[in-house]
Amino acid sequence: MSITGISTIDNAPHDVNDWLKQLRARLDWTENGRAYLLMRTVLHAVRDWLTVDEAAQLAAQMPILVRGIYYEGWDPSRTPVHPRSKSDFVARVDHAFTKEPLEDTEKAITAVFGLLEATISAGEIADVKHAMRANIQELWP
Repeated sequence: MSITGISTIDNAPHDVNDWLKQLRARLDWTENGRAYLLMRTVLHAVRDWLTVDEAAQLAAQMPILVRGIYYEGWDPSRTPVHPRSKSDFVARVDHAFTKEPLEDTEKAITAVFGLLEATISAGEIADVKHAMRANIQELWP
């Protein structure tokens, strides 16, 4: 059903649901809420580990509502964050799951990275990987 007549807007909820469905399948999860928290947390960490230009280039290829999730709460003047080690990245994700910890945080991060690889152009993913430290690049599938 078309609400606005603008397919980008009308399809936005479906696009987010599709991303969550793909992420749940990668992790064999059933909960949308947990998948959303993971996706949002990893997207925010990626965004904050990149330069402002690279973060914006990645966002440009995301569906509109996913892009909104990605940009939520962003302060470009504070990016890229420091320090930017793999352990800092993993700790940031773990921090979002203090009530119900992840079984394997690195596997969960890899699942989100795999989702990005499946939905974003190979060239942009290569740029994002290149912009990250080598030990974080190890988390990409």
